[in-house]
Amino acid sequence: MLSKEQRAFYVENGYLTIEKFFNAERIAETHAAIASLLSPTNTEKVYEAEPADSATVRRIWSPTQKHPVFERMAADPALLDCIAALIGENILFHYSKLNMKGPKFGSPVYWHQDFSYYPHTNTDLLSAIIFLDDATVHNGCLRVVPGSHRHGLRSHEIDGFFRGRISDVDESEAVNIELAAGGVILLHCMMLHASARNESNSPRRAFLPAYRAADALPIYFGPHAAHNEPGVKLLRGQLSLVARVDPGLYRMPIAEREFGSLYEVQEGSHLRKPVAAMSKSGYAVK
Repeated sequence: MLSKEQRAFYVENGYLTIEKFFNAERIAETHAAIASLLSPTNTEKVYEAEPADSATVRRIWSPTQKHPVFERMAADPALLDCIAALIGENILFHYSKLNMKGPKFGSPVYWHQDFSYYPHTNTDLLSAIIFLDDATVHNGCLRVVPGSHRHGLRSHEIDGFFRGRISDVDESEAVNIELAAGGVILLHCMMLHASARNESNSPRRAFLPAYRAADALPIYFGPHAAHNEPGVKLLRGQLSLVARVDPGLYRMPIAEREFGSLYEVQEGSHLRKPVAAMSKSGYAVK
């Protein structure tokens, strides 16, 4: 359970760091699960590789649906206690991913706000970044701009299309969050954050289950937004019969091409088929 001071820090800064949340045994279980998922005997392709080195994995898609170790970790009661303290008792599991950041190849993640990828009726959404290796400046730890979640949704467009990144971030107030394996960062969906390329000889793997309040409903169902929706389920409390709506205008993430991951759209490469055009009514035009 979070203290009053921890809750206040999250509200003010948009993130909260909790050291040694998961013990060494739990982290070792995740390492074994990753090895199982990436085993040559596993014929299902569950990952996305680095463009510069196809032998280096940079993301495992939906790990909670691929291995019970990650499903259990995402629903850990102590973790849900912390999330409930920040977004309320009615908690939906939103999606999950596993960012690998392999040695010498781990792709950078450019400045962005998670909410830009999946607008909802309110902003009670957060991610739990669970570090499976020590995260340092050298291997691409998380960088954040404290308090940036309180200043609205920034444009993530370049040349008129959603690119999933912000090109004009003032990094003068950015901080690096170094954290040992087993530590957790709870990250508000509007927080400006990024991470550098892994320049070290050590991996920097992180499991990211994301959550939302039950009354935060999606307001965009474009092609890539659907990637985050199939695994949604109630983890605690009750489903909501109403949508709680924050005032304001949110730009919809209309991309030039369909994409499978943040990496793809930020890099502007390996994009898939064109996204359907949108009519004035807001419905897709085939």
